Amino acid sequence: MKNYLNFELDIKDLENELEGLKDPYNQDGLSEVDTSKISKLQSEIDQKLQKIYSNLNPWQKTLVARHEDRPKSKFFIENLFDEFIPLSGDRYYSEDKSVMTGFAKFNKHSVLVIGQEKGDDLDSRIERNFGMMRPEGYRKTIRLMKLADKFNIPIIIFVDTPGAYPGVGAEERGQAEAIAKSIECSMELKVPTISIIIGEGGSGGAIALASSNKVIMLENAIYSVISPEGCATILWRDPKKTLEAATAMKLSANDLLNLKIIDEIIPEPLGGAHRDKNLILENVRNSIERSINDFNSLTREEVYNKRKEKFLSIGRTKGFVTSSSTQESLSLQTNLVNDLLNKYKKYKKYIIGGGILIVAILGILII
Repeated sequence: MKNYLNFELDIKDLENELEGLKDPYNQDGLSEVDTSKISKLQSEIDQKLQKIYSNLNPWQKTLVARHEDRPKSKFFIENLFDEFIPLSGDRYYSEDKSVMTGFAKFNKHSVLVIGQEKGDDLDSRIERNFGMMRPEGYRKTIRLMKLADKFNIPIIIFVDTPGAYPGVGAEERGQAEAIAKSIECSMELKVPTISIIIGEGGSGGAIALASSNKVIMLENAIYSVISPEGCATILWRDPKKTLEAATAMKLSANDLLNLKIIDEIIPEPLGGAHRDKNLILENVRNSIERSINDFNSLTREEVYNKRKEKFLSIGRTKGFVTSSSTQESLSLQTNLVNDLLNKYKKYKKYIIGGGILIVAILGILII
């Protein structure tokens, strides 16, 4: 059974009518299928989908990103990769089933695959903790990322989470530290890393796995520091102001590409990725292939430096260093202060002499 969002109800009625036309059996028994009427109705559905999905507001895109039928990480891993060997456990505490990890083949190339998995039905969603990773999940990915780095194996990551799990047990086991260590590990790798946000990219839970050489988003995915509901509750004390919050947060793929937070948008089928899973699969496959080829000619040091440059350049405009090539740390340096210091050194003796002269004149006047 198809699931429809609240702004797709007209589509639901038309598609139910279409299914009835395709059924050769009715109350009177067997009848002919009216192909011309079917074609006309399908055309009307496509036109309505085009109209709706070409004008989605940020909150509607959020709902599409969370759609129940949207393809999850498990779907992409099973259909894009060969010889997938799942690996489990963080070697400290336990296994976290909200993230799938393992080595596999992509176009005959060895890769490490990581995917946050929400689940497809109630049982699997509970088992997967709705895609919310615990500390052991992040520590598992850190362990495997370091292993991939050791053997010079590229890393492909599928991001789809409302955020890291905020439970008491997770906090007791060091959730914040695990996320921070995951980001640190991602930034230190010298192998190509490609993160694809396929649904929700929520807060630090997503950033921990999206600190990559290339960050890609599906057309209707979202990526933000907080959910629109959470933002609306904090800023307006009204969780219903989700549209205002989603608009202000600039969480859509187009907004983030313009801000240079992400590097590429993968187009989705008309009506969302869930309407044609074969097409979205092919689009993602082509994007991964292009991305891997981009890094083939780079050395390990070049891969590391490109990632460093990419993240240091985000949001760094006037008042910040513009290049990290000679920067040993992330300390803030302002151009204005540097200019003043240079001028002071150049005219130091004149400034000191002028100061002494002013003090002397003031002393005479006072006396």
